[in-house]
Amino acid sequence: MGRKPAKAAAPRLPLGEEPVRPTFKRERAALRRGLWPVAGCDEAGRGPLAGPVVAAAVILDPKRIPRGLDDSKKLTAVRREVLYARICASAEVGIAVASRERIDRDNIRQASLWALARAVKALPTVPQLVFVDGSDRIEAGCDCVAVITGDALVLSIAAASIIAKVARDRLMAQVGAAHPGYGFERHMGYSVPEHAAALSRLGPTIHHRRSFAPVALACGNAPDAADGVLPLEAGRNGSNDASMEAATGKGLPLRRARTV
Repeated sequence: MGRKPAKAAAPRLPLGEEPVRPTFKRERAALRRGLWPVAGCDEAGRGPLAGPVVAAAVILDPKRIPRGLDDSKKLTAVRREVLYARICASAEVGIAVASRERIDRDNIRQASLWALARAVKALPTVPQLVFVDGSDRIEAGCDCVAVITGDALVLSIAAASIIAKVARDRLMAQVGAAHPGYGFERHMGYSVPEHAAALSRLGPTIHHRRSFAPVALACGNAPDAADGVLPLEAGRNGSNDASMEAATGKGLPLRRARTV
């Protein structure tokens, strides 16, 4: 009795691409070249309609890198808080805050670059090399390498993204407590429907960025094209916003860290 011909194997479905995770490769390469300490820096809050931009710089200890570091946008709020504590317990951290006034005066890009540079200066140890998220290098006082989507590629930048995000969220929760009705503690100032409705109903606070189109319109002013008008899908609001820029770290417990 003859054998039945073997069935052809079913074609395999193509596997999806491996998820991109940040690594310590660039930092280790710098260490082999004799460049150390190496810092990563990132900011949070470029898009919101209210509140400051918060920047962070982090020097990770190669022997004590917390597990699970990733781009802050890929992590839940609970996970970010856990990693924030672990980073502060094992790494050197600097934080800087660019106020709403500075954003309106200098524009969001310049205010962000200023905060990033100040965060590096706030580090307890002066780095020899800085990796910064984005396409712009900063005045870091040492070699600086800009890495596009760096928070998804470079572990030190990912750590900085977590520190900046958690620090800013805590500040915005304080703003929300001072300005009930806006929901800042939930949307952190981004231009979600809840925020747009509150802005229309209650008007702008002192924390709203007048150079952003939706806020300018709420104030009854035509937005200035030179300010770089952002769409509504961008967006955050209390007490004097300038005091945030001069923050001393209140509400942001850090170990081996400085805040300016």
